[in-house]
Formats: sequence, C-alpha cells, structure tokens
Amino acid sequence: MKRLAVYCGSATPQDPRYVELAREVGATLAGMGIGVVYGGGRLGLMGAVASGALEAGGEVIGVIPEALTGANGRGGEVANHACTELHIVKDMHERKAAFTRLSDGFVVLPGGVGTMDELWEAVSWSQLGYHDKPVGVLNAFGFYDGLLAFNRHMAEVGFVRPAHQGIILAETELDLLLERMRAHEPIVPIVKMDPDTL
Repeated sequence: MKRLAVYCGSATPQDPRYVELAREVGATLAGMGIGVVYGGGRLGLMGAVASGALEAGGEVIGVIPEALTGANGRGGEVANHACTELHIVKDMHERKAAFTRLSDGFVVLPGGVGTMDELWEAVSWSQLGYHDKPVGVLNAFGFYDGLLAFNRHMAEVGFVRPAHQGIILAETELDLLLERMRAHEPIVPIVKMDPDTL
C-alpha cells in the first residue's frame, strides 16, 4: 500500500481525543512510507491528519472541490495549501473518483455525514466491482459500534450478500487494521456473480 485515502470529519469535536487520533494516524502512515490522500481541508480531523503526516515528512495529497477553495467569490476558503499536492476538482463526484484513483485503499476515521457518504460509496463501489481495494474502519473509542451493528443487521436481513459481508474491515487499533488491509483479498463483485444466485 503506497497511498491510502483517509476519510474523516472536517469538524473539530469537543473531545480532543479525536483530533489527537487523526494527527497520530497521519504521522504513523508517514512513518510507514504510506502517502495520505484526503479531502484537502485544513480544518477539523482532516487538517489534523494532514498536519501529522506533513510534520513526519510524509506525502499528503489533498483533493478538494472548487467550491471549498473560495475561488467562486463566495468565501468558504478551507483548502490546505501546505499539502504536497492539492488537486482542485469540479465537485464531490470527481473528488471521490480521485480518491479511488489515487489510493490503494481507504481508512475511515470518525466523522459526520460526508465521511459516511464516502464510506458507503467505497463499499458500494466494491460490491459493484468499480474497485477491488480494502475498506478499513478505525473504530476508535467505539465511535462506529452502532454503524457496524447496523451493517451486521443488514446482512442478517439479507440486504448484504454473504460474499460481501467482509468488505468493511474494522479494528480499534491502526496497526491491526493496516495488517488486515494488507492481507485483503478482493471479493467477487455483483457483476461477476451468477444472476440466479442474486
């Protein structure tokens, strides 16, 4: 894994553990020689991941929609110009496609609606065969307990196929998560399944 897309919140929660976690993840990836591909922002957990990686001498590639750069004259400048590379794209669709193109897998830290959107798209694209990369969730502080339980519930009800129940790799420690991501075996996507078994 040369580069990983890191999905996380652009907000700064009251609990400082989340920011510390994000900074530590960035620094750890940089120390392993793994580049960070992320949302290109300087705020919240996003900014902390980038700072941690940059301070440790790592590669940081930001991918940010034009609307968040302030270039449209409406303000909203949140871009992190300290990145090794900063890619400015048209919209969120192009942003997520770039994350997939530039990375060898996805690490999901705590975050909000945007992070959930990115996580589920990575999972959905894996199911459909648009990528065969590992999708890892760092379930720090039990943040994703409910989401992981709901994912199991979807599988139990039958909305997640047995072959796809292992797409989300979840661990509470980064080292363990990266180990599982390195050992990742691509799943059989829907497009390659026998239609009679769907």
